[in-house]
Amino acid sequence: MKRFNTATTGVAAALLVAVGAYAATDGSGDPTPVKSEDGKWFDKNDVPTFKVDSDGTVDWYTYVGFTRYSSECLRCHGPDGMGSTYAPALMESMKRLSYTDFYATVAGGKQSVSASQGLVMPANGDNKNVMCFIDAIYVYLRARGDDAIGRGRPEKHASKPAAYNKAEDECMG
Repeated sequence: MKRFNTATTGVAAALLVAVGAYAATDGSGDPTPVKSEDGKWFDKNDVPTFKVDSDGTVDWYTYVGFTRYSSECLRCHGPDGMGSTYAPALMESMKRLSYTDFYATVAGGKQSVSASQGLVMPANGDNKNVMCFIDAIYVYLRARGDDAIGRGRPEKHASKPAAYNKAEDECMG
């Protein structure tokens, strides 16, 4: 889980620079998990990713990503990342969006205005309910974009890692 201990946009900008090492030139890249740190999975490029067992059990972070997406992102982007008349389908975007681009857009917002439309994604860099769980939201949407999980709350999930509570408490304050 990303540490986000302050509510200043300046710190969010600094974090954007810090996550530059996660950039993948081909969008989200191969999501295959290769290592785990305290229950959080990473791909070969050290980018947060999902793990789904053969029985459908998802890792803890994918499960939390669903719950946080549902509470913070669903109202604009629709259920399960499917999009709405108000905002695009994120599960499709995840097929080409790198972790760095995702993080930058969520933290800093995005504006795309033309004669036919005005799309504005608000900056969430000051929102701990989003930024403290940014990796979880990312891996959930990555799993949806890869068709590794279906719609709705995952039926089975791994147990909460011991380090998760500590990280959440430190981030939320």
